[in-house]
This record gives sequence, C-alpha cells and structure tokens, in this order.
Amino acid sequence: MLLSFAVFLLLLLLGMPVVFAIGIGGLVFFLTQPGLQLTMPVQLALAETQNFSLLAIPTFILASNLMNELGVTRRLLRFAHVATGFMRGGLAQVSVLLGFLMGGVSGSAIADATMQARLLGPEMVRRGYSRGFIAALQGFSGLLAVAIPPSIGLILYGSIGQVSIGQLFAGGIGVGVLLAAVYMLTVALLARSRGYLPETAPPTAKEVGAALREGFFAVLFPFLLLAALRFGVFVPSEVGAAAVVYALLVGLIYRELSLERVNRALAHSVRDVGMVALLIAMAAVLGYGMKWEMFPQQVSAFLLEAVQNPQVALLLILLALLVLGTVLDSTVMIILLTPILVPAAKALGIDLVYFGVLMVLTCAVGLLTPPVGLSMYSVCSVMGCSIGEYMREGWPFLLATLLVLLLAYLFPGVVLFLPRLLFGGGV
Repeated sequence: MLLSFAVFLLLLLLGMPVVFAIGIGGLVFFLTQPGLQLTMPVQLALAETQNFSLLAIPTFILASNLMNELGVTRRLLRFAHVATGFMRGGLAQVSVLLGFLMGGVSGSAIADATMQARLLGPEMVRRGYSRGFIAALQGFSGLLAVAIPPSIGLILYGSIGQVSIGQLFAGGIGVGVLLAAVYMLTVALLARSRGYLPETAPPTAKEVGAALREGFFAVLFPFLLLAALRFGVFVPSEVGAAAVVYALLVGLIYRELSLERVNRALAHSVRDVGMVALLIAMAAVLGYGMKWEMFPQQVSAFLLEAVQNPQVALLLILLALLVLGTVLDSTVMIILLTPILVPAAKALGIDLVYFGVLMVLTCAVGLLTPPVGLSMYSVCSVMGCSIGEYMREGWPFLLATLLVLLLAYLFPGVVLFLPRLLFGGGV
C-alpha cells in the first residue's frame, strides 16, 4: 500500500490529473498482490458508480443546473439586493447573501463563486472595489454552498460513510448561517475602514414583499428538502429526483421553461456528473487496497492509542485536513478519506454528523488557498487579478472562516442543534 501512495504522490508532483493518479496508484496495488485478479479494478470501478445511494449526486446536480438556467439566480440576486443593498458596503453584502442563497440551489462552491464573480464583478469594479477584494469576496461567499443543502460534499460524505444525509443537511444549515453572519460582519468592518457606501436606500415594505414573491420558490428549496427527508416523504436517493421535478415546476411558474434551456442544463450536468463519477470510480480501486491492508482500522487503533481525548484527536484530524487541502481537491479528499476517518471517528465516540460537517467544510477551505485552490484560480481568472492581489485581500475572509470552524469545533451545538431539533435527541 505504501508503494501505491508513493506512486500516487509522485504522479501528482509530475502534474498528472489527480483522477488518473488515483487510478494508477490503485492499479499498482493490484499488480503487487498476486492473489488478486486484475479484472477486479474494472469490477470495483463499475460497481461503485452504480451504488444506489450515490444516485442523489447526479439528480441534485441536474436540479441545480436547471434552476440556474430557469431564472432562479436572477431572482435571488434581486432579493439579495433588496435585503442587504442598503447596508454599508452594499454590493459586497449582496455578494455574501447571494452566496448563501445560491448555496441552496447549486451545492457547488466553485460554480457559485464563478457565477457570482461574473454577475457582480463588473458592477463592483465600476463602484470602486478592487479586483483582488472582489475575487476574494466571491470565492469565500461561494464556500457557503459547502454547508447549505444540497451540498455535494455532504452528500458524498453521507453516502460513502453511511451517515444520514438529512441530518447532515440540517447540521450544515447551522454552520452556514454562522459563516454568512461572520462574513457579513467582516464586510461591514472592511467597508467602514475603506469607505464603501450603501448601494441603495432602505427598502420599503412593498419592495421587500415583491422581492420575496419573486424569490420565494428558490429560497424555499433547501427547507423543502429538509422537510421531505425529516418526514420520510423521500429517501435521500429519491429526493434528488424530486428536486429535478421541483426545478422544472419553478421554471414553469416563472414562464422560463424551454427546451433550449433544459438541453443546456443537461449538457452542464453530464459534464459535472462525469467528473465526480470518474473520481468515485478511481477512488474505489485505491480504496479497496486500503481496506485490504486494514488501513482504516490501523488509523483508528493509532488514534485510540496515541490520543485518548476525542476532542484532541478531532483537532489533529482537522489540522491535517487543512494542510492536505492545500495540495488536494476537496472532493478527492472526501472520497478518499471518508472510509478511513469515519471508522476512526466512530471508535473515538465522535458524533458522525458533527464530524462530517466539520470535515467537509475544512476540506473545502483548500479551494481558496494556494497552490491548488480551484475556486481561487477560477475567480482570479474571471476578475483578471493576480494570486498576490487575491491573497492580500483574502486573509480577513480566511481568518473569518477559521474562526467559524473553531467555534463549531468548540461548541458542537452549532452543528447539532438543528439535527437534534428535527430528527430527535439521539443525534
């Protein structure tokens, strides 16, 4: 197994796409095990991508692309303008709230950050915001999609680790609300020191009502998901399909449903699902090697022997994930590490919903930091700014993110309050 990891890391350093590095690393394990048939990697890859519990991923991706194509994003932007445009640093506050609302539609941090940079970036430049500030703000606002249902990261963790996706969604909302509040406070402090002015006058009751009516169905989406899971209307693998139907109905209500837009959503979804499915397939090959060598059990035994205190062990795991996130994509980390870390967390007596929300959000921080931050490169490309400019403007938001992670770590109720309220005290 050590040889497989060495090959995997070497290929990464040579610049090979991570999905192929994972697959080749897994294949090396089978080549070094004479007792295992070489047909097994193909069988494992196919079997894992046909796992019924993972059906929620393609359906949620399709639902989010449909909602983006069918006018939901535009209505959420108008609602965010009305709700926060009158605050100091108006457009920056709009960006944070839009990131929170869009998280309930797309579930993808990279997609949210890129879309917001394209939607709000040009106008923010005209209003005097620096390109580096805009890129950092949009990148970190997109991070809210990692916590808010239907987060793809939480679905992956729940499916692979056999943890309730409904409870994970509920736990993610608490962290997402806290993260959005801290980002808005950060923007307010920066706006005061830099003289960023409000965008609009305080809205009238009529304007608030009109914006609520326009954005109602989109804002309602994550809460309907939770309600459907809580009351057993759908299981997680079915609720994604229901979300697709809901997205089509919303498009029909908004009178923006057309064959051309549906085709565009399908094309985007095929590409997005293909990327995730290939990662899952290759990770299944390498993951089998880890199970064969009893790697998860070894990690659990090491943590139990070396660190008796579960909170200290959790802190060490989160710090390791922060470091790994600087060199590995968050999706790759979740797929590879969930089978290893879930048994360890269970052995240490750590609540798996609490652990999952912290793990997924911690892994995602690497999307916004060098050297491989995909969201960072995406927003910098859209805004035409250097990585240096981005980093100079981004450190307050990075500190805000780490503060929220620290608060969620110290006070588990931030994550577990809503799951306990909705799903019972046993969570």
